[in-house]
Amino acid sequence: MTTPSVLFVCVHNAGRSQMAAGFLSHLAGDQIEVRSAGSAPAETINPAAVEAMTEVGIDISAQSPKILTPDAVETSTVVITMGCGDACPVFPGVSYRDWVLDDPAGKGLDAVRPIRDEIRRRVEALIAELVPATA
Repeated sequence: MTTPSVLFVCVHNAGRSQMAAGFLSHLAGDQIEVRSAGSAPAETINPAAVEAMTEVGIDISAQSPKILTPDAVETSTVVITMGCGDACPVFPGVSYRDWVLDDPAGKGLDAVRPIRDEIRRRVEALIAELVPATA
């Protein structure tokens, strides 16, 4: 059985998608290949997203925003968009989902925490779906 691959996509690849990738890498380990990208990547990751993730023991400070490529989409099992809309190319055989989440850009830590917590809840459900339970 091949390892499923998940690509998280948001416009700037600086907040939501980076937090989601951080949670999925941390919680699923090597059971799922994790990628993230943006249709218009920012220069750096949102500092409030980095701080919010540090609070739950996940360090995403070494990550950097990456540009969305057709190859990254085409080679993914699941593509989860977070506000990139039509900028994400569509390929047959790829499962697409849209997670409607507030954008943490320009928000303080208190506003980012609930976004982080909702992302964690959704990532945990995604892992339960993609990784078969072992007996």
